[in-house]
Amino acid sequence: MRRALILILLIGVAASAHAQQRALAIAGQWGAFAREDGASCYAIAQPYRSRARDEKPFASVGWWPKRNLGGQVHFRLSRPKRDGSAVLLRIDGRTFQLRGGGRDAWAPDARADAAIVAAMRGGIEMRVETRAANGTRIRDVYQLRGAATALDAAAVACSR
Repeated sequence: MRRALILILLIGVAASAHAQQRALAIAGQWGAFAREDGASCYAIAQPYRSRARDEKPFASVGWWPKRNLGGQVHFRLSRPKRDGSAVLLRIDGRTFQLRGGGRDAWAPDARADAAIVAAMRGGIEMRVETRAANGTRIRDVYQLRGAATALDAAAVACSR
């Protein structure tokens, strides 16, 4: 558990080399961070199950108040995805199709972002699945315990 929290903090610090980050909350496997200049806030977690070796996959939800953007979902995959392969996000019994390229995947639009965030708030586990460039399966699995707290902390910090 402590190792996971340290990794989350490292991801938060590395996410923006040009701006200082401050921790807002750590809950379960999730952390919430904000840039000191207030330009962005985000909730972030690493998968508890992944075949990643040197890569650092993560799930995040971000807010950018100056751009009037919020609740945007982003996934960094454990390996580059195969061109043309669908990226599926499964949260408990619900399935969402994501857009992706390389090692990144996003919700296709703001409506899907909102539906995914709502499912994350009440969910237990989520899985991101696709095919890797070499044809093997990518499956990054996240626990959602603590996600709602981290999401709230990030959203509140960027609403001020």
